[in-house]
Amino acid sequence: MTEFLLGLGLGLGAGLSPGPLQALVMTSTLRRGFGAGVRVAVAPLLTDAPIIALTVAVISTIPETGVRAIAIAGGLALVAMGIWEIVRARRNSVETGEQSGGSDDVLRGVVVNGLSPHPWLFWIGVGAPLLVAAWRVTPGRAVAYLAGFYLTIIGSKVAIAAVVAAGRQRLSTEWRYRLLVAGGSLLVVFGVLLAVRA
Repeated sequence: MTEFLLGLGLGLGAGLSPGPLQALVMTSTLRRGFGAGVRVAVAPLLTDAPIIALTVAVISTIPETGVRAIAIAGGLALVAMGIWEIVRARRNSVETGEQSGGSDDVLRGVVVNGLSPHPWLFWIGVGAPLLVAAWRVTPGRAVAYLAGFYLTIIGSKVAIAAVVAAGRQRLSTEWRYRLLVAGGSLLVVFGVLLAVRA
């Protein structure tokens, strides 16, 4: 039970922390509605398994220049995605329906989460050590930790998508356009910061 509660707390903190994935959840929801935001929000379910495996087994063996190169490539990819969001934020594209872009939303969420430093740093510094410690006690505790973590990290991002989707209907086209440009700009800023820090 302790591991489950620990997972809930850590997942909630990670889910509510500002970052590239949260910005993408918001812009996708503004553009295509609640379903698009949910499709982006589930990205950690698809990206974290390899991240966990790599952080536990490989990252410690990669030379510092390799880690920097990965961070720079991730930053540049975020900048490109942010610029693409800004370009796409034309007034007529704001009106596209929720039915379009399903697999595209998931793919963009996977790319942003996989290249973002947030999950990597979390699993290197906090997540993987706690997971290993729980597994050594019993595998059930490790599963409880992961269940609590993903329940709140995904749940909090879905809740953000729900709030944005509810407000989306009340916003004028002009304000939706401005918010999409702001969201794309945030992705650019996160990408530049990631590349500069590397």
